[in-house]
Amino acid sequence: MFVPEIEVRHANKEFSDTRGRTKILEDVSFSISEHEFVCVLGPSGCGKSTLLRIIAGLEFPSSGKALFRGREILGPNPQTSAMIFQTFALLPWRTVYENIELGLQSIGIPKGKRKEVVMKYIRLMDLDDFSDAYPYELSGGMKQRVGIARALAVEPCVLLMDEPFSALDAMTADALRRDVLELWNDSQTVTNTFVMITHLIEEAVLMADRIIVLSKRPGRVIGDIPVDIPRPRHDHERDPEFFGMCDMIHRMISYNTGEAKTEK
Repeated sequence: MFVPEIEVRHANKEFSDTRGRTKILEDVSFSISEHEFVCVLGPSGCGKSTLLRIIAGLEFPSSGKALFRGREILGPNPQTSAMIFQTFALLPWRTVYENIELGLQSIGIPKGKRKEVVMKYIRLMDLDDFSDAYPYELSGGMKQRVGIARALAVEPCVLLMDEPFSALDAMTADALRRDVLELWNDSQTVTNTFVMITHLIEEAVLMADRIIVLSKRPGRVIGDIPVDIPRPRHDHERDPEFFGMCDMIHRMISYNTGEAKTEK
């Protein structure tokens, strides 16, 4: 019997404040198989990051559930999934090496066994010359490389990324997208299931095997789109097929948000 790596079943999420209750997600269901690269795409405020935090076990749905290999996710587990944030989230008083080592400490890996693992991911992320540097000495792109290395060092089954390139300049973001895709396919990387939040249609089409499209808030799944364009797709960005898929998704989101009606 096939069991998905990640499954979200009829997830709803509401937040309460002094003004009342606000529904963020509504009846969200989808599954992700091992070794898939899935992007979750949708307009601002549709609950994309909330959904990722539910998968990470950092938040819980108001109803419904998220599962890892058939078991309900009841809290964070670094060996199940690790998360990369758009704001880097490095500890400024720790070096690159020490920031990467942090996750291994948190899961109780003995000090004597940490160095080999840390150095493996320092090499994979091209950080060899920066292992003793502090975050203030690094560019944004280098900081995010450290964040990726730290997440991968605990060798989780699933890597979760919340708009990981949004704080970077265009050239740095493009280079890091290529690196992330190489890591996803690298046999040295234990983690081979990637889930990424983005609001950029072209980025999703460039990177994903499948794109889950959410509606405006409350977020509902309005599209589950396989991307059959051959890899590597940096060579296909000018192809009609690439642009055609981007246009189709743009029309789907625009129609849902009412922009298409406004333009008429």
